[in-house]
Amino acid sequence: MQIGSFLEIVIFISATLVVILILLQQRGASLGAGFGSSGELYTTRRGLEKSLFVTTIVSSVIFVVSILGLLLIPA
Repeated sequence: MQIGSFLEIVIFISATLVVILILLQQRGASLGAGFGSSGELYTTRRGLEKSLFVTTIVSSVIFVVSILGLLLIPA
């Protein structure tokens, strides 16, 4: 398997994972949350919410790095 096809698979998997993880994160359930005013004060992330947040960041970094790697590899 060539490195280009491997990176394409990584891009597809990480992009799908990022979309799913972003949709799983729920910040505010009120109607005002959709318009930017969630009505909440600053709260710390704990437990599953923190794990989802960190996993989203890691998946996003993997996505961006794999795209840059694919761009830099000569065809």
